[in-house]
Amino acid sequence: MIESIKGTLNKKDPTHAIIDVGGIRIAVNITLSTYEKLGDIDTSIELLTYFNVREDIMELYGFIDNNERLLFKQLTSVNGIGPKSALNILSGTSPNSFRKNIINGDISSLTSIPGIGSKTAKRIIVELKDKFVDNVDSVDLGFQLDSNEQGVIDDVVKVLLSLGYNRSLIDKAVSEIATKDILKDDLEKIIKMTLKKL
Repeated sequence: MIESIKGTLNKKDPTHAIIDVGGIRIAVNITLSTYEKLGDIDTSIELLTYFNVREDIMELYGFIDNNERLLFKQLTSVNGIGPKSALNILSGTSPNSFRKNIINGDISSLTSIPGIGSKTAKRIIVELKDKFVDNVDSVDLGFQLDSNEQGVIDDVVKVLLSLGYNRSLIDKAVSEIATKDILKDDLEKIIKMTLKKL
């Protein structure tokens, strides 16, 4: 596994970068967002990489940050999506908005991305939604939470996401009902209170 590549940027276009590493020029497939963050030609650069090896091909994919590379790996784990398709999908959206669309089951937003049809969108949601729900960002309540309180909030959000509610609406509802006293209540009661706000 090649973890990253570091060298001098020799050439770039929206789908490829050529990096000079000690006199050897290496072609790397990139997303549009990585392209937009590349520096000028002849400047030093480091990209995180994914090395795809098959019987008939060896390809190197490069990413400006780990967030994008992780999503790329998750996409290629979906049946029927190869590295090229995953790269095209990532070039049509940002990792954060893509995750939100999957968590919310937003098929129309996913199908607006080049390379994703209705069947593929449904398959991506089915195969990746649980992975993203398990890694939800914390709700900002405007006051400090201890580990137990944070755990309660995270559990409420995960349950409501699994029921198909929109993340931004969940955050709004949780922030309306959550207080230090309420977070000591039974989880089921807190979920019911939040549902009333939804």
